[in-house]
Amino acid sequence: MSATQQARFMDWLVASSEHLRAYLAIGRVAGELGEVMRGMPIDLEALIDGESTQPAPDNVVVLPVKRSPSPSKAKPPRRTRLPRIAAAAALLLSLILGVHVLWPQSGHYVAAHGAPRNFELPDGTVVHLNAESALSVRFGPLHRRVELSRGQASFTIAHDRRPFAVHAAGLQIQDIGTTFDVSLQREQARIGVTEGRVQIFSDADEGRLLADLRAGQSARVDYRDHAVNVSHEDVDTMTAWWKRRIVFHDEPLRDVADRFNRLNSVRLQVDDEAAGALRLTGNLSADDLDSLRVFLDEQPTLATSVSANQIRISARTAEPAGERNR
Repeated sequence: MSATQQARFMDWLVASSEHLRAYLAIGRVAGELGEVMRGMPIDLEALIDGESTQPAPDNVVVLPVKRSPSPSKAKPPRRTRLPRIAAAAALLLSLILGVHVLWPQSGHYVAAHGAPRNFELPDGTVVHLNAESALSVRFGPLHRRVELSRGQASFTIAHDRRPFAVHAAGLQIQDIGTTFDVSLQREQARIGVTEGRVQIFSDADEGRLLADLRAGQSARVDYRDHAVNVSHEDVDTMTAWWKRRIVFHDEPLRDVADRFNRLNSVRLQVDDEAAGALRLTGNLSADDLDSLRVFLDEQPTLATSVSANQIRISARTAEPAGERNR
């Protein structure tokens, strides 16, 4: 560039931190492309001149190259153009790749009632999105950001230099090369790690670290005060919902009912606080409502009634010994 062009470029570069980030990203792509091109085993100049340095395979016939009968009169090869052509091609490809890297990518994904779905994000990350759930993504040159607005999602993170973070209910779940699950329940968020590691931060409290989880650990974070309860959990249990199984361990009935209701047209209706607060443990198919009804009837403090599209659940009132209403 001329001195004037250099001055204009420097003015643009320092005008905004976004300009500097964009320039550094382009430079990184161009540098990586240059390393690849330097490592190519092909002599491009000889190839253009018709003199390949690679031995011809047995099934290839090398055609003669027409040459000038008078070497003294032949024009010298214009080799100086080749570096310029290669540089221009490298610059063009760098710009194309750079635009792809720098151009923000966004999207919104929803799973309807009774219809969990799986899909890939633009970076190759695989997402399992539970029914009645929604998330949005925004990928830029320096970050990969996901907003889980409701429901539950699992992420198998694709390798990328950009950090990957899930924001949900005032929390930031920062991936450190892993597979993890995020579920937004009534009173708390549940984060489980099946592989690798995640860190959980508070979005509001100056990014305070709340938990550092490894594979086989889960954390329950209260919405109100961000109190954290970390426990060990079987990794197969964390992803059982991928196969439409509902596994619950010492969980309130109201949360268990929400998980069944996402997937079924027959809904569980919890009629009172006492019944909703009852903590239960079980492992049931989400589609097997008959087994669910038997399971609920086995709880001595619950009473159930069934209609065409609803199972109503309430706390059992005191009754004479030996009597039981269903």
